[in-house]
Amino acid sequence: MQNTTHLPVNPATNPLNRRSLLKHGLLAGGAAATLAATNAFSQSQSLFELDRGDIAILRFLAAAELLESDLWTQYAELGGVTDGAQSTYQQALSFLDGDGSQYITSNTIDEVSHANFLNAYLESAGADPVNLDAFRTLKGSTATGAADVPRLTNLLHLNVDTSWYIRYRSTTNPDTGATYPQAITIHNRPAIPATDSDFENANHIQAIANTAAFHFGSIEQGGTSLYASLSQKVTHAQVLEITLGIGGDEIAHFLEWVDFAGNAVQPGGPNGDQFNFEGSTTPVTDKGLTFPDFTKKGPLFQPNLIFPVPSEFVSSRLPRCAVIRPITYRFGGARAAVAALTASGLFTGQSKQFFSAVQAMANAADAAIRGV
Repeated sequence: MQNTTHLPVNPATNPLNRRSLLKHGLLAGGAAATLAATNAFSQSQSLFELDRGDIAILRFLAAAELLESDLWTQYAELGGVTDGAQSTYQQALSFLDGDGSQYITSNTIDEVSHANFLNAYLESAGADPVNLDAFRTLKGSTATGAADVPRLTNLLHLNVDTSWYIRYRSTTNPDTGATYPQAITIHNRPAIPATDSDFENANHIQAIANTAAFHFGSIEQGGTSLYASLSQKVTHAQVLEITLGIGGDEIAHFLEWVDFAGNAVQPGGPNGDQFNFEGSTTPVTDKGLTFPDFTKKGPLFQPNLIFPVPSEFVSSRLPRCAVIRPITYRFGGARAAVAALTASGLFTGQSKQFFSAVQAMANAADAAIRGV
């Protein structure tokens, strides 16, 4: 049975196809063989008929991955691996980790693969895939390196939720009612250079890179909880294999960006500075936003603590356990994901039709009941 709340799809015009990926350098050798295998699979006879709940879950996850692919592609264009001399934005990211550009490019490739796989799988099972092309209307960066194409997401006016940084260092759990303060307040800030003028000021470009670092963690911890919560609603074993498999990759992403964000708020340069642009200051301060030294702020801010601290889990009467949190659909499900992304400013400028379409898919996913 197919979900009746769907958007039309035209694979030939999907911007996440092989031609687009190769043009932007996001696929390595073997891409043609991979695409051919995917097309053959998606055009084959349906393997089985998915129940309505599993379709709703997979369609929402496909939509989420399309949105992630869009934002990560913007990061990759300006901060990922490129030929020639690095921009000051790439240099600012490399101050946080020398492999920062490669990590950004790799994360982008992963998200694109998730979106393409989920849509192909839906088609293979006789269900409608998701296409958000009608909502690619937002203006992105005009800085050198950015493609002049319309976007689904807005990285220029972010309200980054940094409470995840405190949550994973705490022994409490949001699923049992715990709440957390912001580790640092990042309101209405760009995470990519908007124009070439942003490359010119040392503190400004580093603040943009540091904002991106905390946004990376915010996005990927959200994906980690989303897959974990929706996996509990899945009926078919193979769909569970998919949600656990892709969800595991989201966890891998999150752990890298936990470390990356920590490097933005601790001394690490050759002279103990947070970064070493000529004319820069420590701590990084730009237009009212300061990234202080978290090593002086106590255990809940410990920058080099990248693994989850054992916390309450299932029951306060049981021993603490290191886990994904939140993991319940109330806090980590589809509707929670849409609410968090909307509050972050990622959809600033989007149409009412966009919000209606995404919310409808979120409602359907959260309404799924195992075996129904």
